[in-house]
Order: sequence, then C-alpha cells, then structure tokens
Amino acid sequence: MSDNLFSLRDLKKYYKVGTVVVKALKGIDLTINKNEYVAIMGPSGSGKSTLMNIIGCLDTATEGDYILNGTNVSVLVDDQLAEIRNKEIGFVFQTFNLLPRYTALENVILPLIYAGVGKETRIAKGIKTMQNVGLEDRMEHRPNELSGGQRQRVAVARALVNNPSIILADEPTGNLDSKTSIDIMNLFEDIYDQGNTIIVVTHEEDIARHARRIVRLRDGLIESDEINPHPTMKQKVVLTEQ
Repeated sequence: MSDNLFSLRDLKKYYKVGTVVVKALKGIDLTINKNEYVAIMGPSGSGKSTLMNIIGCLDTATEGDYILNGTNVSVLVDDQLAEIRNKEIGFVFQTFNLLPRYTALENVILPLIYAGVGKETRIAKGIKTMQNVGLEDRMEHRPNELSGGQRQRVAVARALVNNPSIILADEPTGNLDSKTSIDIMNLFEDIYDQGNTIIVVTHEEDIARHARRIVRLRDGLIESDEINPHPTMKQKVVLTEQ
C-alpha cells in the first residue's frame, strides 16, 4: 500500500483582477506522504496562502491535478469539496476561529455534528480529544474565559476530532507569545509522533524548524524542497497561564 497522501501535479492558480491576470501559482509539483511534518514558507505574494487554500479544499486550481488519497480533488464540485474538507482536513488558524457563545467542548465537536455523528458518540470523542490536548478541566469554559494558548489548544482539538488525513495549520502561533508558541509546537510534536500528517504554513523560520521538511515558495513556484536535518524537538517551557 502506498504511503502517498497527496500529490500536486503542475498546479496553477490564476486570478483576474480587473483586466489583469495574477498568476498566484505557476506550476507546482509536490508530493506529501503519510506521517510527514512539512513547513511551507515564502514571503508575502509567494503563493503559500493560495497553495494552503487549495490543499485545504477551500479553493480549486485553475489548471493541474490535486490527488488526495486517490481522489482527484480538482474535478469535484462544491458539495463534494465540503465533504472532503470535513473528513480529510483538520484546520488550525492563527485567529483560532472559535464560536464565542459555544463552550470549548461544543467548539471541538462541531465537525462531528457536520459529519452526522450521533450525540453520545461525538461528546465522548470530544471529551477524549480535549483530554489529549490537556484541556479536560476547561471543557465548559467559553473562548473569552480561556487564554490564547488554551484557545489554540481548543482549535487543535477541533482539528483532530474527526481523525483527518491532514492537520493544516496556518500561522498557528501568530497570535501567541513566545512561551505559549513553544507549548503549541510541543503539542504538534506529540500529534506528529502519534502518526498524523502536519502541514504548517508560516513565515517564521523558528516555527518552520520544527518540521522535518521545509518547502519554500517564491513567485508562485517551489524554490526549494529540503529535508530539515536538525528539526527543533520538544522544548521545556514554564507557562504562567492558568
């Protein structure tokens, strides 16, 4: 059985802005295997956000193929893309994207509701996932009652609860202080050790160094794709938050 998780083949994405055609991606070839930990880097305008949106099935390519677990995502319609997103992709955003009126547990189990999972099962899975990210004592708290690091842990739990093929993290430490950032990257290390595939989109070199492979984009093309010989492993951190 192949270890290949997804492949991008000559992927191109063009936008029309007025009369101007912007070529965000000019031909990307990229293969990611199961249980890889990859950082995608690049300056503003390099195409990394566009690439992330396509990998996450939030957008589709203009040309080329995106093969995910044997399915050509490039030819799917919106409803099919939504189903793939919910089943295959776990998103972690810089701004957490939590619903303020919902408790932490209610936020975590949202993907299971969309997937049609029964109430007892989704609550049990939600509790277990929150325990796995160290938030078993915060399940009934709402986002405004949580610190930034705790909110990001809730977001990570929500990303994990459906057992997705890919954890896709967009600048996951962008709104966190340095100590809390280390804490969240330690959590990603644990998730990777459990066999998950993680893709982190970041402009921060110190965050990218946690990954085992670093893909750098420039002007809509892959500039380099290299194994990280000395990844940053779990670090000790003393957190002051409660």
